[in-house]
Amino acid sequence: MGSKIRSYVFLTSTECIVLVCMTCLFLNVNCQTENAGMSNVISERKAEEDHRQDSADLLIFIMLLTLTILTIWLFKHRRFRFLHETGLAMIYGVLVGVILRFGVHGQQDLNNVTLSCAMNSSPATILVNVSGHFYEYTLKGEVKDSDGEDVPDAEMLKKVTFDPEIFFNILLPPIIFYAGYSLKRRHFFRNLGSILSYAFVGTAISCMVIGAVLYGCVAFMKAVGQIQGDFFFTDCLFFGAIISATDPVTVLAIFNELKVDVDLYALLFGESVLNDAVAIVLSSSIVAYQPAGDNSHTFDGSAMLKSIGVFLVVFSGSFSLGVVTGVMTSLVTKFTKLRDFPLLETALFFLMSWSTFLLAEACGFTGVVAVLFCGMTQAHYTYNNLSAESKDRTKQLFELLNFLAENFIFSYMGLTLFTFQYHVFNPLFILGAFIAVFVGRAANIYPLSFLLNLGRKNKIGSNFQHVMMFSGLRGAMAFALAIRDTATYARRMMFSSTLLIVFFTVWLCGGGTTPMLSFMHIRVGVDSDQDNTAAGVDGGERRGVRHEGAWPFRMWHSFDHKYLKPFLTHSGPPLTTTLPACCGPLARCLTTSQAYQGGGDVHDEDSELIGSEGASSPMYTDISTVSQSSSFNNLHGPTVPSG
Repeated sequence: MGSKIRSYVFLTSTECIVLVCMTCLFLNVNCQTENAGMSNVISERKAEEDHRQDSADLLIFIMLLTLTILTIWLFKHRRFRFLHETGLAMIYGVLVGVILRFGVHGQQDLNNVTLSCAMNSSPATILVNVSGHFYEYTLKGEVKDSDGEDVPDAEMLKKVTFDPEIFFNILLPPIIFYAGYSLKRRHFFRNLGSILSYAFVGTAISCMVIGAVLYGCVAFMKAVGQIQGDFFFTDCLFFGAIISATDPVTVLAIFNELKVDVDLYALLFGESVLNDAVAIVLSSSIVAYQPAGDNSHTFDGSAMLKSIGVFLVVFSGSFSLGVVTGVMTSLVTKFTKLRDFPLLETALFFLMSWSTFLLAEACGFTGVVAVLFCGMTQAHYTYNNLSAESKDRTKQLFELLNFLAENFIFSYMGLTLFTFQYHVFNPLFILGAFIAVFVGRAANIYPLSFLLNLGRKNKIGSNFQHVMMFSGLRGAMAFALAIRDTATYARRMMFSSTLLIVFFTVWLCGGGTTPMLSFMHIRVGVDSDQDNTAAGVDGGERRGVRHEGAWPFRMWHSFDHKYLKPFLTHSGPPLTTTLPACCGPLARCLTTSQAYQGGGDVHDEDSELIGSEGASSPMYTDISTVSQSSSFNNLHGPTVPSG
């Protein structure tokens, strides 16, 4: 009996121990499950709050654009030209920035944990072990200043500060493409030599002059103790490159509305289109090929030669990619029946055009240059292959994207004046930057105009030069290049100064365009199709368009009209009429039936450069077939119709 009792008690104790262990294990698992559940709930709430905040931020920009559009209509209705839409968008952006910075205070996140890490530089990502689970955290930016003080509302202000890559990959491509796609090629090519001189040589001169003047200003600031961080000559050259990017969108819009002299419009528009491309390649060349070692912040002769070399390689590579993509799109639209499906045709055109920018960036070239020349190639060749619906759709689509992106950027500029948390406003540097920009623009326009007039029959008058000097506004490209890198003290000072220069030039120079045109006696109300001599141009008689260009361009247009356009489009004389008879089979393979019907002979705005005067949609035949028929008649005599 006793042994049985002891056995019974022993078994009961074992069961109790097992039961206690299982209970503890269950409670432990249950606690871990509850902790994981709480963590998931917190993460979901955080994600919902972030989504709500992002929606509110985007709504702010949508409302900014809506308000800008309504005010633009009011200004156009009242014919008020003293403030352009871009300047108006900046004003609205400034007002909203003031409200966000001083009038709205977001809730502080109480779940933040501060950890100290002895590192000289900030890591891009951090892996944190929390209870055996590894979490990855990405660097968002500095939340405390150099004195250790919290930046007020840093989290909320970061929400309305976009990644600079958004400007380059999303907002800039439609703006640059539309500039090339809407280019008035007849007047552009008529002044091509002068435009290339202003865009390439002038931008390089402006960059060097601004860099030199600013370096003297920085040296003076160091002498009087008005500068804190490092600021080297390479920084001055970089600032000279980015601030040399002109963007006279305000002036050009007024020019277009008033129908200002076509040659002045072509000179200013052509310079600004190519100038942006040159500035971005020039700035990247300066950064990439500064010397290394102890002398890393100087810019000696070898560095200059390397920069010139990389400039030529990058620019030519980007140019080639843009042209090749445009040619491929032209061939696809020519040899397929996509024109029967306008929606698919427009979609392909849009995707091929946008992919040019991304392809160039992925290959290490410059997307701005590639998409610009892609737009020009698409307008010259692909446009002739599109159906009537696709022609209207592509024009309206890129015009709309250009309008929205441009006004969004200018609104964001105004917003950034107060939402960017690390501005460095130095009065001496800002004054020196304004002086350097003015001197650099003058060194670009006046000496080059004097040299160009030595070889031009159609002189660039002094009134044209003064207007071009006055119209050297800075805009979206300078802002995008400046905000791309604000990691150092010098780059932050450049960004803040660039922002003020853009504000000043857009508001003052843009608003003073109409009085400036009247003061300089620039002719307005000019039909762009008129081919007479400009009033502001000294000397020269009325000449036909086909005789205004230099002989290399006349040869190019002749070659383009006879071979390239027939090969890439349905317009122009068929290849069977321009190629030798021995190339007949190849010519027939590359010529579509539309080329013989005359319906594909499109007379676009630059047709006067390459077409015969007075010709209208001729009917073409295959000369190889005609030659074979004549040979048959010579052997057998003419065929007499029966009856």
